[in-house]
Formats: sequence, structure tokens, C-alpha cells
Amino acid sequence: MVAIHNPVNTVLFVDRVDKYYMTIAYITHPVFLLHEMGVNHPESPRRLDAINDQLIASGLDMILSHYEAQAADQEQICSVHEPEFLQHLYDLVPEQGLVHLTPDTALNPHTMVAAVHAAGAVIMGVDLVMQGKHPVAFCAVRPPGHHAEHDDAMGLCFLNNIAIGARHALDVFGLERIVIVDFDVHHGNGTEHIFRQDERVLFCSAFQHPFYPFSGAETMAPNAVNVPLPAGTNGEAFRAAIAQHWLPAINQFKPQLVMISAGFDGHAQDYVSDWNLTEQDYFWVTREMKLIADQYAEGRIVSSLEGGYDTSALARSVIA
Repeated sequence: MVAIHNPVNTVLFVDRVDKYYMTIAYITHPVFLLHEMGVNHPESPRRLDAINDQLIASGLDMILSHYEAQAADQEQICSVHEPEFLQHLYDLVPEQGLVHLTPDTALNPHTMVAAVHAAGAVIMGVDLVMQGKHPVAFCAVRPPGHHAEHDDAMGLCFLNNIAIGARHALDVFGLERIVIVDFDVHHGNGTEHIFRQDERVLFCSAFQHPFYPFSGAETMAPNAVNVPLPAGTNGEAFRAAIAQHWLPAINQFKPQLVMISAGFDGHAQDYVSDWNLTEQDYFWVTREMKLIADQYAEGRIVSSLEGGYDTSALARSVIA
């Protein structure tokens, strides 16, 4: 008998691990722990260590299917990014130490290996759900990706993992409608810009405003639903905004695949933002996406880790 602690602090006792519970492919790679941007940098390997510890403590680890991410190849990456930009990143990789692109975004000798595996993790997640091997995949990756533009790295991001995975789904599996939802506290500027003229992708983002990267609030793109919310936003206001703005648009769109840029830095305990969400709010929004996926997309969801820097709050939110 397996005891599984769910996010509302009750325990489910499962007599057997059957198909109903074996729903989540968990994709990660050891190289993600080698990308470091300096002592006390918030985007650190400790984030994945905390998630792994919480998976074990919650009992959820016992009902995951674990996969080691493959590297995305150049063609897959350059379906989203300019080849010259990719080469520029490789040219900057130091033999030792750090090379800073911005004050908070730096490459170490392992960064690009980690980045291509992070993009590859999302591609693998798409393959697994589209091939019917798992309806749901969660990609525990570093570095994150949603700020990466087609020709620029910024905001701790080098390659746009979720965009590369979505493009793979469009090109390889011929999907006509993908929704990317982004509940990171920062606007997913890179993802929005990459798909702003592609009617096959609906991009939905909720974010603190005004706040880095100071974009999204004025977007007029027909395939973007941006929800700027002020500092101090709590779970009630967050849920109401999602229900009012995201859900009608997504239901009208009828996506064949749901993809999630899963950032947890809006948690009340996270020190990088001024929102007051809890793990129950992340449970709620994911449940809403699950209902949509079940209705339109044969249950198919691919989530990729973005932000979340208080390691305890991050780990609990991922479990939720």
C-alpha cells in the first residue's frame, strides 16, 4: 500500500500503482545541477535538489516514471532561435568561471550543455504524451526558458524550452492548436514574441505588473491573453482573473495540447516577487488545465519548470 500526501494535507492510500496513478512522466538530467551562476544566486541547483527531496517525502516519487532528458539538436533549437544567436552563446562559454550576459544571467562551462538538455526535456515530454506513453509530463529543468527571445538571452534564460517543445509538436505531430499557459510571476516575453504571429498557438500569461521584464500589459496580439496583476495579488484575485480571462479564451480555442510554463515565484514565501499565492493556488490552476486537457486534448499536458526561488515553497508547489 502506497501513502501519497496530496496538496490539501490529506493522505490517499493506493492498494496498487495502476494506470490511473501512473500518469506523470518526470524528465530531468544530472547536468542541470552543474549550471551555476555564482554563490547565492537564486537560480541555483538547490532548486532541483529541494524538488527531489519533496517528491520522496510526499510519496509521489513512487508513482512517477523517470526519464533522463536528451539534448535538443541544432535543427530543433533553430526552429525557434536564430542560428547566429545559438553560435554566439556557444562562443561565449568559458573554460572556467563565468561570462555574464546581463548582471543576473551568466554562462559557466556547463551552461549550454544544460540548456540544450532543458530544451530536449520538453521535446521528450511532447513525444511521450503525443505517442500515448503518458498523458502528462513534467520537465524539472534548469536553466528556465520563457524570457529567452529568438535572438537574445535574458532573465536567467538562454533557450526558450517551452517554445522549442511547442514548435516540435507543431512540426512533427502536425497539431493545429496548442495553448501555452504561463503562471510565472514574470511575463513570458520570449514565448509571446516567438509565437505572436502564429495562430496555431494561444499564449496565456498572468504576471505581476509593473515588474520585470516590463512587458505584456500593452500586448495587442490576437493569440495572446495577458493578465497583468498588481503587487499584493492573493490567491482569490489570481483565480478570479484566470477564470475571467484565460478559461473562456482557452475553451473557445479547444487546444489539442496543453503546455505549461510552470513558474512558482508568485508564492507568498518567495522573495523575488510581491504576490501572495500558495501551493493550493497552483493546485487549482493546474486542475483547471487538467479539465481543459481532458475535454479537448485527450488529457495531454507538458509542464516545464520556470521560476521559483524559495526552495521550500518551490518544492511544495511542484508537488501540488
